Amino acid sequence: MAIAFAVAAVVFVAEVIGAVVTGSLALLTDAGHMLVDLVGLGMALAAATLVLRPASDRRTWGFRRAEVLAAGAQATLLAVVGVYSIVEGLRRLADPPEVPGGSLLFFGVLGLAANVVGLLVLRGGRGAGLNMRAAFLEVMADALGSVAVIVAALVIRFTGWERADAVAGLLIALIILPRAWAILRESLSILLESTPRGLDLAKVRAHILDRPHVTDVHDLHVSRIDSNLPVLTAHVVLDDECFHDGHAPLILRDLRGCLAEHFDLAIEHSTFQFERAADAAGEHLHHH
Repeated sequence: MAIAFAVAAVVFVAEVIGAVVTGSLALLTDAGHMLVDLVGLGMALAAATLVLRPASDRRTWGFRRAEVLAAGAQATLLAVVGVYSIVEGLRRLADPPEVPGGSLLFFGVLGLAANVVGLLVLRGGRGAGLNMRAAFLEVMADALGSVAVIVAALVIRFTGWERADAVAGLLIALIILPRAWAILRESLSILLESTPRGLDLAKVRAHILDRPHVTDVHDLHVSRIDSNLPVLTAHVVLDDECFHDGHAPLILRDLRGCLAEHFDLAIEHSTFQFERAADAAGEHLHHH
């Protein structure tokens, strides 16, 4: 990630210079996206460092949420760049400025080469978490944006159609916005402690109820601390005799093993509160 950050910094400076020299919206948009990459990669680096810190009595989960916050911030910046690109692109379609195709082509090729290096560096860790996936998707979107800049430069150079630059800027925006929304939506889902996508909570409840000696389950919650750590808490009502004949520890082991192995999303961190029916009936706050 540090290598990708250094490469992006060099290309950002080059693209800003290129946008000033050529007046290209496509190049300016790509430079704005590269700036987002720099900020995003910087936050990703900081978040990756924070995540390594151990948990404490004050922060019992450590800084695991740092990657989610960083990814959400990256997505917000991406969305701002995308909206600006659309507004400015539509304006330039109506009144296209003169853009030198040769200079635009040079900076487009430079950006593409740098993004390919970034993709090669980051591809091995793109599945490590939301933070790394956001960084990888940003660099990939940048690479596609550089391709759009190159195509626009070739069109301007060989046909003289100046609106190709604005069209390229709009295409880059269309690449940016869906990715920004996808990352932002997942970040908000984690922060709001929503049930992880792909996990049917009704099936989890039914599976718990299907275990021997379980008569009811309530206050069942499944959420994620970060993109890779799902957690479950539940109040499970057992037959009264389970608290006297030694069944409770066996049921606990059974439930934990079931949740870790039965579902596509393995829930290895689970907390169960075992209750008698009389105890459950006396609770003031009760969620089904």
